[in-house]
Amino acid sequence: MREHGWRFVLVLLRRAVTYEIGMWRSLYRWLMRRPLTVASGAETFSYLSVVKPILGVFIGLSAIEIPIFDLIISRTVPWPWVRQLALGLGIWGLLWMIGLFASLRVHPHVLDRDGLRIRNGISLDVTLPWTAVATVAKSYRSLPSSRAVQVEQGDAGPILHLSTGSQTSVDVVLREPLSLALPKGPSAPVTEVRLYADDPDALVASARRHLGVGVPGAER
Repeated sequence: MREHGWRFVLVLLRRAVTYEIGMWRSLYRWLMRRPLTVASGAETFSYLSVVKPILGVFIGLSAIEIPIFDLIISRTVPWPWVRQLALGLGIWGLLWMIGLFASLRVHPHVLDRDGLRIRNGISLDVTLPWTAVATVAKSYRSLPSSRAVQVEQGDAGPILHLSTGSQTSVDVVLREPLSLALPKGPSAPVTEVRLYADDPDALVASARRHLGVGVPGAER
């Protein structure tokens, strides 16, 4: 029992370290304007607009909080190391929030000849091969939960929501139930995947070209 507990702690620690490294790497790539390389002919689609205002508010509040908190501590706490520690944590928190924004910016959805790669920063990376896809359509939905990964039971079977800001805008219906690699392990077989993209029309049109399906002028 104790061994299992330590193994669980080590798994969580490994995930946290991996996430932290990925966050700082994303921040570096964004600041240095070095986007991730994609295959020739691949298209990228952002999904940041729905959470950009919220992240902007948090980043702004974090930046304002640092000097205010530092001033309060300097006037009330006699130990310099406490002020230095608080200042360091405040700067780290601010950079972490900017790194989160950067991770969403430099890891877009990718659509190429092999399939649709769905992402959410560095925490989610799921690929749907075209051979597994039946149809792709635009459909805006708001979800009751803010969790990025959600599963619900649909009429045809389980539906996997890979949402951003509690929203999805693209429905991908699969030819048959498929298990997908998620951050916490393989999912149960699902019949449909729903994701969010800032420009669902463009993503759907491109996906249908790869599927060899005509694109009607108006869609849902």
